[in-house]
Amino acid sequence: MSALAAVLFDMDGTLVDTEVIWWRTTEEIAGGLGHRLTAADAPEVVGRAVEDTAAHLVRAAGTGDPAEVAAALTAHFFRQVEEGAPMRPGAQRLLAALEAEGVPFALVSASPRVVVDSVVGGSLAHVPFAFTVSADDTERTKPHPDPYRTAARRLGLSPGACVAVEDSPDGAASAEAAGCAVLVVPSLLAVPASPPRTFAGSLEEVTPDLLRACLVP
Repeated sequence: MSALAAVLFDMDGTLVDTEVIWWRTTEEIAGGLGHRLTAADAPEVVGRAVEDTAAHLVRAAGTGDPAEVAAALTAHFFRQVEEGAPMRPGAQRLLAALEAEGVPFALVSASPRVVVDSVVGGSLAHVPFAFTVSADDTERTKPHPDPYRTAARRLGLSPGACVAVEDSPDGAASAEAAGCAVLVVPSLLAVPASPPRTFAGSLEEVTPDLLRACLVP
């Protein structure tokens, strides 16, 4: 079995249960633009950067300024997250197991820095991340490979030595494009299968040994 050099965790929908909060936030902002959010909008909302979702809402509604919509999404989501974002089932146990084995782990999110800092300072305040990467820290965020490449570089590792844990199609695509092994634990959206991806129904099923098994020997 290959050595597990590091684990790179997505945040929203993976470690913390914020995808529902994000959906409700987007639903409210979309309603203000005169657009009723439906399941057809999900690929442009779940796991996407704020700017991408804002641009989609403006296109769908036929009105609004993308920058203003993005600012409204961020502000509303931030207020909701500040009230508390519960950890996903199994997340605490898995993080504790990795810490006990001395495996470093980092947070790699497509959320803005203000949201990442709020969650890391609240629900995840006790978690010893090596560092966090937000949408503001790379030129391009998910689904582009930049966030995961940046995280691996900061750890002094090749992406292929790292396992990324993701819940969304865009997040999995980002990690895969960077060259990471990918463990997918879906939340709101189904994630397509591909050779570098291993799937689990919940973090409650995930152990350090399962993460090691994701790596190509």
